[in-house]
Amino acid sequence: MTDLRKMGERAVAVTLPLQKLAAEEKDRALLAAAARLEEREGEILAANEKDLDAARANGMKQGLQDRLRLDAKRIGAMAEGLRQIAGLTDPIGECMEEFERPNGLKIRKVRVPLGVIGIIYEARPNVTADAFGLCFKTGNAVILKGGSDAINSNIAIVKVLREAMEESGIPGDVIQLIQDTDRAVTVEFMKLKDYVDILIPRGSAGLIRSVVENSTIPVIETGTGNCHIYVDKDADLDMAVRIIFNAKTQRIGVCNACESLVVHSAVREAFLPKLREALEEKKVELRGDERTREILPGCVPATEEDYGTEYLDYILSVKTVDSLEEAISHVNRYHTKHSDCIVTEDREAAMQFLDQVDAACVYWNASTRFTDGFEFGFGAEIGISTQKLHARGPMGLKELTSYKYVICGSGQVRE
Repeated sequence: MTDLRKMGERAVAVTLPLQKLAAEEKDRALLAAAARLEEREGEILAANEKDLDAARANGMKQGLQDRLRLDAKRIGAMAEGLRQIAGLTDPIGECMEEFERPNGLKIRKVRVPLGVIGIIYEARPNVTADAFGLCFKTGNAVILKGGSDAINSNIAIVKVLREAMEESGIPGDVIQLIQDTDRAVTVEFMKLKDYVDILIPRGSAGLIRSVVENSTIPVIETGTGNCHIYVDKDADLDMAVRIIFNAKTQRIGVCNACESLVVHSAVREAFLPKLREALEEKKVELRGDERTREILPGCVPATEEDYGTEYLDYILSVKTVDSLEEAISHVNRYHTKHSDCIVTEDREAAMQFLDQVDAACVYWNASTRFTDGFEFGFGAEIGISTQKLHARGPMGLKELTSYKYVICGSGQVRE
């Protein structure tokens, strides 16, 4: 079994050298890592094909296979993510606040690294590069525990990243991968509080729940994505169709895909047939309540469970409501506090939805697929936090930092 304590010791040992690196040194190393990923594309894709072969043999759902799959474009996006991170301002050392007390003490609030970050994630090998880039830029060492489904891909990517670091004169242990796929190792990793400062889970609801319930390390919870779109009575219906088609079908296996639709009864007759016609191109199955099925014969009856399900598949639940207030109530009851959208031309209705829906990201007339660190200009993301402590929404550089108070005096003592 993997000696996790040794890995923890190595991670802690590189934190001080990491924190001493100038921003320019980190950026050069990130650019070298980006170039190396593209140079070694063939090696990474060959490893990924092994994972995909196993996934197909095990009957993995198409949406999850899509999460697992790498190609030249996705490797290029991983490299571009590292380049974007290199181009961002280094937050470490930033003075967040500065003030002087009446006794002459000068106090500064300064941004600092978290230390060692642990990440447990499933299926998506692009997370490996994104996590490394963000952690490295913020002076954090990272220990990764990917899922068994992507083990070959992750090993190949980490090998490339470590080599790029070492060639840049930086210890390879700034990134480590736990290669043992035994579940017992994952549980042991959750208890490594003497070495790991923060643990971030990315994956299924079951994985996240397991980490939250079993970890002795503080956890930043990245939630599942049962994202809702509400089509208001004053919506531009053609716009609504375009937004929903994109949010549902552009990539079905991602947490910011639309899974649930809420429609105002005043537009259901005009809107629902138009939407079904568009979604038939992708063979999306609609599951609707009784009033939805009145307009869409043959629509599958929706159950209570459907409204709270992240399908990661070509399935969309549909609920008809009679008011904005009812829509907001439905969304807040069934969503996962990830990303929700209102489509409307009524600014007042939009403001009410944006104010009252309790989600990390709320949209007006735009696809939920934009909930993404890359799209927000963060270069990449470590995950999308659906909790409220420390970080919320796409987690970029600043969300991977803490702060300390630096107090300068001239001999003051407390009386």
